[in-house]
Amino acid sequence: MATPRVSFEFFPPKSLEASFRLWETVRMLAPLSPGFVSVTYGAGGTTRQLTHEAVTTIGREFGLNVAAHLTCVDATRGETLAIAEGYAAAGVREIVALRGDAPKGVERFTPHPEGFADSVELVAALKATGEFTVRVGAYPEPHPDAPDAAADVRWLRRKFEAGADAAITQFFFEAETFLRFRDACAAAGIDRPVIPGILPIENWGGARRFATRCGAQVPAWMDAAFEKAERDGRSELLATAICTELCDRLLAEGVQDLHFYTLNRPQLTRDVCHALGVIPEVTLEKVA
Repeated sequence: MATPRVSFEFFPPKSLEASFRLWETVRMLAPLSPGFVSVTYGAGGTTRQLTHEAVTTIGREFGLNVAAHLTCVDATRGETLAIAEGYAAAGVREIVALRGDAPKGVERFTPHPEGFADSVELVAALKATGEFTVRVGAYPEPHPDAPDAAADVRWLRRKFEAGADAAITQFFFEAETFLRFRDACAAAGIDRPVIPGILPIENWGGARRFATRCGAQVPAWMDAAFEKAERDGRSELLATAICTELCDRLLAEGVQDLHFYTLNRPQLTRDVCHALGVIPEVTLEKVA
């Protein structure tokens, strides 16, 4: 089985302590030679400047290929494209284009009167600049705003028709969830890369709440498994085994790329990558 190509997602820090954690995360994972790393955008665009600073610093200090998240939330078309132009001027050539979540306290996303209505419009505008490789989100389980799973496949196809180069999925807990989605995409004529998003479970309670918010189905057996593991002090071992097995199953089915949502906690992601054969390249100096 071939060693997978990996990529990592980070989020921008909001405090000095969080800054130290981000840089330690990047320092620990950069030696695994990711194809790219991405930096998220807070709900409602709340981390717009922090995202820009993190993207440019990671690219400059670590030499990584950095993709900036960019959303349609609470900004005019001109403001959004100005942010993209700033990235291009800083040498950033990768963007993850998303509609974005509604600002805190607002139930549903509503486009800015002078902004992009959705991710399809954003993708088309970014590709028209000729500056960027554009990745988009994909949902192997129904998006909270989607009427059914078929709608997510149709919407993804529209993003690719608008010019998207690849997609990264929301996380999921069972390999079959992604494999069914991949088959549905192929049946719909989608032939561009759809990369599975992987969430190493650092904290089961937090992961479960996150899953509920984004519509990811939680297998019943996982609750019982983590409850027992927490009693026995083996949560980390269980999380590593579950994530490694999920990735191994995907690789056995022909998946070549894995995108890890690190939550700026690198240890488990690094351990899983090592188990999959993704290890730092070591250069042995010639002995005189």
